[in-house]
Amino acid sequence: MSDELDKAMARAVGGQSLEEKSGAFFRKFLQEGQYVGEVFSIAYETALVQIHDYQRRQVGGIPALSFLLASRVKPADAVVNPAEEDSSAILLRVMDAAELPDSKQAVSVRVETARKVSGETGQHWDNPDAMDADTRVLLGYAGVRCRILGTFFLEEDDNKPGEIALRFGSDISNYYPNRGLKVYKPVGGALERIVNYVRASDLADMSSVVSVPLGLVRYASTHRKGQRVDDVQTNIHPADLLAQKSAVFGMTRMGKSNTMKIIAQSVYNLRLESGGQRIGQIIFDANGEYANENVQDNQNALKNIWKASGYKREDEVATYGIVEHPNDRPHRRLMRVNFYRDEDLQIGKEIIDSFVAEETAKYLANFRDVRLEPPSENDHSAQIRHKRRVLCYRALLNKAGFAAPGNISAKTSRLFGADLLAAMRDSPDEGRARDYNRAAKIFAEESPQWGQMVEALTILRDFVAKGDKSGYGAFNDRYMSRPGASGDLWADDSLKKILEMFSYPNGSRLVGRAAIYHSETAGSDYADDVYDDLRQGKLVIIDQSTGEPDINKAAADRVMWKIFRGNQELFRDGEPPHGILVYVEEAHNQLPSEKEADLKDVWVRTAKEGAKFQIGMVYATQEVSTIQRNILKNTANWFIGHLNNTDETRELRKYYDFADFEQSILRAQDKGFLRIKTLSNPFVVPVQVRLFSVDGGEE
Repeated sequence: MSDELDKAMARAVGGQSLEEKSGAFFRKFLQEGQYVGEVFSIAYETALVQIHDYQRRQVGGIPALSFLLASRVKPADAVVNPAEEDSSAILLRVMDAAELPDSKQAVSVRVETARKVSGETGQHWDNPDAMDADTRVLLGYAGVRCRILGTFFLEEDDNKPGEIALRFGSDISNYYPNRGLKVYKPVGGALERIVNYVRASDLADMSSVVSVPLGLVRYASTHRKGQRVDDVQTNIHPADLLAQKSAVFGMTRMGKSNTMKIIAQSVYNLRLESGGQRIGQIIFDANGEYANENVQDNQNALKNIWKASGYKREDEVATYGIVEHPNDRPHRRLMRVNFYRDEDLQIGKEIIDSFVAEETAKYLANFRDVRLEPPSENDHSAQIRHKRRVLCYRALLNKAGFAAPGNISAKTSRLFGADLLAAMRDSPDEGRARDYNRAAKIFAEESPQWGQMVEALTILRDFVAKGDKSGYGAFNDRYMSRPGASGDLWADDSLKKILEMFSYPNGSRLVGRAAIYHSETAGSDYADDVYDDLRQGKLVIIDQSTGEPDINKAAADRVMWKIFRGNQELFRDGEPPHGILVYVEEAHNQLPSEKEADLKDVWVRTAKEGAKFQIGMVYATQEVSTIQRNILKNTANWFIGHLNNTDETRELRKYYDFADFEQSILRAQDKGFLRIKTLSNPFVVPVQVRLFSVDGGEE
């Protein structure tokens, strides 16, 4: 429908002038048959409009929150000079009724006439038998109070000389206290042009901007076809979402997930456009509805979006989870690492550290300080110490219940040395002599079993801790004074901190909490795999519907840090970061609450700094107040459904023009009825969002 307006603006038949093209546009934009009344009072923020019952009926009614256009341009004018200030249209939003100067007299007449027909169920007080025609016409006038949203005007297109371009300013350029303005209710193509207007400054190359259907204009819960707006399509520009924060708020079952799916689908489909753009998207799926077929989506799921594109699933969609899913087993990738693998030693250690981060015991705090990065290959002494620490760490993993990929392959006798083993055998501590001999024998073996190594290291901790009483002190003195010695203790601080974990039963138990992240067959780090998928422009869905909430939260944090730091590093190196869009369902489980002011949190940092690193975020939850203000303040796109209390709407009033919609948001409980403000659209538009389907059509 809005194509008619585009054609009117672009038509250049017979050398049309800008004035003629402007006239052609306004004939379509200001629909003469949609006249509703006159502006009788105007300020910089509000306008009062006089309407009449006759015109109101002719246009199908004037619902609250509907758009109106006020202008001095006559729709029949063939020529309109776009340079003149009057060659514009003020966009209004209907807020409420407004009194006319004679409103009190009109009410008195209505009351008096109503008394005449009181008790007569077959007759209304406005019937011709009860009220004369002249009085009925006079009483038909009423006033409505409108919010001024801005001004539409025309000017010559900078990029296309001789053509006109529609522009919008979010205010009025002058004050019109004594200038008459005709008011029209836009429908069809005119309304579609209004609700889909985007500011050229926000989407620079308008010729290449892709828009996709989002839904239909809807002003109120009482949505009747007679309003003549039920078939007006609204669009969303995926470019609005990239490198931006987007919020989806609403009560449960009000259409948040459906909206998230449509957003993800619109961004995915960018690859299907001419010169297609592949944007990596990652969805943290709290309830498993994106990663698994479900009744809500007619036994389909967003993971199947690749089917409509004609591509292969493995090239387009990747699903991850803490545990396997029976319906997705061939494709599901487990979010686990091999804690024993050399390449993943420090990664696994960091995961364990996150599980014991809140523990205050000294031995656990010391253990968190241990690092397992390998030293220089040229430093033989440091290499031996590193391998010794790694062996002890792996034995601790085994004690904690981490399945080992095989037997110990290291030649342990080379890591502990003959002098140490002799000191243990010759220990003066008669009470532990047998144990020390047992440990020395195990250390002397070429490849002992893991259980044996756990036993030996538990004994070694006691041997080292007792010092001279066990003979370790004397051995260490000889070790430090040997020719060519570096002067370091045999047992460095890191080794002691690991050995200390063997003496506390609770130590290995707490370490074992991270075992769910371990797989002895894993050949890579899942965080690296996720980031690699996103770099390729895939849709990544992380199923968080199974597993412990704390474990899922920790996994999500790891992935987010990988994304953040990966793109940050590219930015720092002068390379363009990868475009990535992050979706967070049930965001209150992932994002920090308003009470948490930790600006070091990865989600807050992504919200505040992600734009420069090309990381966008779409988050959905039931309550505005559960999201930290630092994130809300950096949110550009808003999708608001029904909220059931004024605490939430009061918070929402702080942003854009949502204050206009407060009562509607509280009252209307219709599923999928959202009030939407996007980056490039200068005002909130009420929309009935379409139903998601894998093929992109309506169901």
